[in-house]
Amino acid sequence: MKTLKALLAASAVILSTSAGFAQTYGSWNEGSSSGGAGASSGWAGSPTSSGSNIVNGQINLQTNWSNLTGSIDTTGSDATATGAAAGNLIDITTMNNTRVQNSQIVGSSGSVGSNVAVDMNNVWGNAGVANQAVCNGASVSTDPTYASTQNFQKCNATDTFSGITTNISNVAGNAVVQGSAIGNTFEADSNAPNMPILSRQINTSGVTSNINTNLYNVGGTASLSSSAIGNSSQIIHYSTN
Repeated sequence: MKTLKALLAASAVILSTSAGFAQTYGSWNEGSSSGGAGASSGWAGSPTSSGSNIVNGQINLQTNWSNLTGSIDTTGSDATATGAAAGNLIDITTMNNTRVQNSQIVGSSGSVGSNVAVDMNNVWGNAGVANQAVCNGASVSTDPTYASTQNFQKCNATDTFSGITTNISNVAGNAVVQGSAIGNTFEADSNAPNMPILSRQINTSGVTSNINTNLYNVGGTASLSSSAIGNSSQIIHYSTN
């Protein structure tokens, strides 16, 4: 969840609570304009007279690409380089009874990717290089008595790509290089006694994470990690006892 929120660049439409919304908060319909998070009848939701009804529909049909190139030589403290690219992102936090209806679609006409090419030398603190590409990402955190979420994510991008090329040398502290690429990611947490969730994720994108790196003369811990994930979900329901 921390990595997703670091990439956040999204908007949501907050709608007033109504009985009609509670009745139509429903099943999948991929033919709808919202790509499947909207439409018909019958998903079990407990109507409330107050709280937050949040409807988010995001469609991205373009290429989203980030390139970072540089070098850091001789620094008295830490050295860091971070890259990120995303198609659609939303982060929702409420303290109310909440319904969330989320639809995110990335079309096949574009790609989502980030390249980081940075060298670091003579670093007296810690050295870190991180890069992340996310096609669709959603995070929902609530602390009410009732929270329901319906999530639909579809990534049709040509590529979801993360690349790192780096040489790191002469570091007094730790040296860490991390890269990740994710098609669809959904995270939800709540301490509400009632927390129904309906989620569907579809990924047709090629998901790739490449790291090419060399580490020399590191005084602390040296760490390398790379991950490529098509669909990911994490749901945490805290105990209410």
